[in-house]
Amino acid sequence: MLLIINIYEIMNKNILFLAGLLLITIGCNDKKDNSFSVTDISTENFEGYGQQVSSKKIYYEDAISEKYNTPEIGDTVNIAFTSTVNSVCKAKGCWMRIALDEKQETMVKFKDYGFFVPKDIENDTVIVQGKAFVSEMSVEDQRHFASDAGKTEEEIAAITAPKKTYSFIADGVLIKN
Repeated sequence: MLLIINIYEIMNKNILFLAGLLLITIGCNDKKDNSFSVTDISTENFEGYGQQVSSKKIYYEDAISEKYNTPEIGDTVNIAFTSTVNSVCKAKGCWMRIALDEKQETMVKFKDYGFFVPKDIENDTVIVQGKAFVSEMSVEDQRHFASDAGKTEEEIAAITAPKKTYSFIADGVLIKN
Protein backbone atom coordinates (compact mmCIF):
# COMPACT_ATOMS: atom_id res chain seq x y z
CA MET A 1 0.00 0.00 0.00
CA LEU A 2 2.86 2.37 0.87
CA LEU A 3 4.43 1.72 -2.53
CA ILE A 4 1.19 2.67 -4.33
CA ILE A 5 0.93 5.95 -2.36
CA ASN A 6 4.58 6.84 -3.17
CA ILE A 7 4.06 6.11 -6.88
CA TYR A 8 0.89 8.24 -6.80
CA GLU A 9 2.78 11.16 -5.16
CA ILE A 10 5.63 10.90 -7.66
CA MET A 11 3.17 10.89 -10.59
CA ASN A 12 1.33 13.94 -9.17
CA LYS A 13 4.62 15.86 -8.77
CA ASN A 14 5.66 14.96 -12.33
CA ILE A 15 2.27 15.96 -13.71
CA LEU A 16 2.48 19.31 -11.88
CA PHE A 17 6.02 19.81 -13.17
CA LEU A 18 5.00 19.01 -16.75
CA ALA A 19 1.93 21.25 -16.51
CA GLY A 20 4.11 24.11 -15.25
CA LEU A 21 6.63 23.52 -18.02
CA LEU A 22 3.82 23.53 -20.58
CA LEU A 23 2.50 26.88 -19.26
CA ILE A 24 5.98 28.42 -19.40
CA THR A 25 6.43 27.16 -22.97
CA ILE A 26 3.05 28.55 -24.02
CA GLY A 27 3.90 31.88 -22.38
CA CYS A 28 7.20 32.07 -24.27
CA ASN A 29 5.48 31.22 -27.55
CA ASP A 30 2.95 34.01 -26.99
CA LYS A 31 5.84 36.50 -26.76
CA LYS A 32 7.23 35.27 -30.09
CA ASP A 33 3.81 35.63 -31.73
CA ASN A 34 3.88 39.42 -31.11
CA SER A 35 6.13 39.88 -34.13
CA PHE A 36 6.81 38.58 -37.63
CA SER A 37 9.46 39.05 -40.31
CA VAL A 38 9.15 40.85 -43.62
CA THR A 39 9.93 37.45 -45.17
CA ASP A 40 6.64 36.16 -43.69
CA ILE A 41 4.52 38.43 -45.90
CA SER A 42 3.97 38.81 -49.62
CA THR A 43 5.34 42.26 -50.41
CA GLU A 44 3.30 42.14 -53.62
CA ASN A 45 0.32 43.01 -51.40
CA PHE A 46 2.04 46.23 -50.27
CA GLU A 47 3.13 49.50 -51.86
CA GLY A 48 6.61 50.56 -50.71
CA TYR A 49 7.84 54.08 -49.91
CA GLY A 50 11.35 55.16 -48.91
CA GLN A 51 13.93 52.47 -48.25
CA GLN A 52 13.06 48.79 -48.54
CA VAL A 53 11.57 47.41 -45.32
CA SER A 54 13.85 44.52 -44.38
CA SER A 55 13.25 43.99 -40.66
CA LYS A 56 13.35 40.45 -39.33
CA LYS A 57 11.20 41.53 -36.37
CA ILE A 58 8.05 43.54 -37.10
CA TYR A 59 5.85 44.01 -34.05
CA TYR A 60 2.08 43.84 -34.13
CA GLU A 61 0.09 46.86 -32.91
CA ASP A 62 -0.79 45.23 -29.59
CA ALA A 63 2.90 44.80 -28.73
CA ILE A 64 4.28 48.15 -29.86
CA SER A 65 2.88 50.40 -27.11
CA GLU A 66 4.95 48.37 -24.61
CA LYS A 67 8.10 49.25 -26.60
CA TYR A 68 7.31 52.98 -26.31
CA ASN A 69 7.15 52.73 -22.50
CA THR A 70 10.90 52.09 -22.29
CA PRO A 71 12.60 55.17 -23.80
CA GLU A 72 12.95 58.48 -21.99
CA ILE A 73 12.70 61.83 -23.80
CA GLY A 74 15.64 61.93 -26.21
CA ASP A 75 16.24 58.15 -26.42
CA THR A 76 15.73 56.32 -29.72
CA VAL A 77 14.86 52.70 -30.48
CA ASN A 78 15.32 51.08 -33.90
CA ILE A 79 12.12 49.16 -34.54
CA ALA A 80 9.54 48.09 -37.11
CA PHE A 81 5.83 47.57 -36.51
CA THR A 82 2.48 47.28 -38.21
CA SER A 83 -0.61 49.28 -37.34
CA THR A 84 -3.49 51.38 -38.69
CA VAL A 85 -3.24 54.94 -40.02
CA ASN A 86 -5.37 57.31 -37.92
CA SER A 87 -4.62 60.45 -39.96
CA VAL A 88 -2.28 61.74 -42.66
CA CYS A 89 -1.09 65.17 -43.84
CA LYS A 90 -3.68 66.42 -46.33
CA ALA A 91 -1.26 68.98 -47.81
CA LYS A 92 1.58 66.67 -48.97
CA GLY A 93 1.45 63.30 -47.23
CA CYS A 94 4.55 64.35 -45.27
CA TRP A 95 3.44 62.78 -41.95
CA MET A 96 0.93 60.33 -40.58
CA ARG A 97 -0.37 59.35 -37.18
CA ILE A 98 -0.69 55.64 -36.53
CA ALA A 99 -2.23 53.74 -33.65
CA LEU A 100 -0.12 52.28 -30.86
CA ASP A 101 -3.24 51.00 -29.13
CA GLU A 102 -6.84 52.19 -28.64
CA LYS A 103 -5.75 55.34 -26.76
CA GLN A 104 -2.26 56.22 -28.02
CA GLU A 105 -0.77 57.01 -31.38
CA THR A 106 2.63 57.95 -32.78
CA MET A 107 3.47 60.78 -35.15
CA VAL A 108 5.40 59.36 -38.09
CA LYS A 109 7.60 61.59 -40.21
CA PHE A 110 9.89 60.47 -43.00
CA LYS A 111 13.68 60.33 -42.87
CA ASP A 112 15.29 63.49 -44.27
CA TYR A 113 11.89 64.53 -45.69
CA GLY A 114 12.94 62.10 -48.44
CA PHE A 115 9.55 60.63 -49.34
CA PHE A 116 5.85 61.08 -48.73
CA VAL A 117 2.85 58.76 -48.52
CA PRO A 118 -0.55 59.09 -50.25
CA LYS A 119 -2.95 61.56 -48.63
CA ASP A 120 -5.90 59.15 -48.60
CA ILE A 121 -4.64 56.28 -46.43
CA GLU A 122 -6.68 56.75 -43.23
CA ASN A 123 -7.64 53.37 -41.77
CA ASP A 124 -5.14 51.55 -44.02
CA THR A 125 -2.69 49.02 -42.60
CA VAL A 126 0.96 50.02 -42.73
CA ILE A 127 4.33 48.63 -41.75
CA VAL A 128 6.87 51.25 -40.69
CA GLN A 129 10.58 50.74 -40.10
CA GLY A 130 12.82 53.31 -38.44
CA LYS A 131 13.50 55.04 -35.12
CA ALA A 132 10.95 55.42 -32.34
CA PHE A 133 11.39 58.10 -29.70
CA VAL A 134 9.54 60.07 -27.05
CA SER A 135 9.56 63.86 -27.34
CA GLU A 136 7.74 66.99 -26.28
CA MET A 137 5.78 68.81 -28.99
CA SER A 138 5.46 72.59 -28.81
CA VAL A 139 2.13 74.39 -29.06
CA GLU A 140 3.21 75.85 -32.41
CA ASP A 141 3.98 72.41 -33.87
CA GLN A 142 0.74 70.94 -32.51
CA ARG A 143 -1.22 73.74 -34.15
CA HIS A 144 0.64 73.31 -37.44
CA PHE A 145 -0.13 69.57 -37.56
CA ALA A 146 -3.74 70.19 -36.54
CA SER A 147 -4.06 72.64 -39.43
CA ASP A 148 -2.49 70.12 -41.86
CA ALA A 149 -4.99 67.51 -40.65
CA GLY A 150 -7.90 69.83 -41.49
CA LYS A 151 -8.94 70.63 -37.90
CA THR A 152 -11.27 73.60 -37.29
CA GLU A 153 -10.04 77.00 -36.07
CA GLU A 154 -11.68 76.30 -32.69
CA GLU A 155 -9.86 72.96 -32.34
CA ILE A 156 -6.54 74.61 -33.26
CA ALA A 157 -7.09 77.49 -30.81
CA ALA A 158 -7.80 74.99 -28.00
CA ILE A 159 -4.18 73.79 -28.17
CA THR A 160 -2.46 75.77 -25.40
CA ALA A 161 0.24 73.58 -23.82
CA PRO A 162 3.17 71.44 -24.95
CA LYS A 163 2.57 67.71 -24.71
CA LYS A 164 4.58 64.50 -24.45
CA THR A 165 4.38 62.71 -27.77
CA TYR A 166 5.39 59.39 -29.24
CA SER A 167 7.30 60.00 -32.44
CA PHE A 168 8.77 57.92 -35.24
CA ILE A 169 11.17 58.70 -38.09
CA ALA A 170 10.49 56.15 -40.82
CA ASP A 171 13.14 55.20 -43.33
CA GLY A 172 10.76 52.74 -45.01
CA VAL A 173 6.99 52.26 -45.18
CA LEU A 174 4.80 49.53 -46.64
CA ILE A 175 1.10 50.30 -47.21
CA LYS A 176 -1.21 47.32 -47.67
CA ASN A 177 -3.08 47.34 -50.99
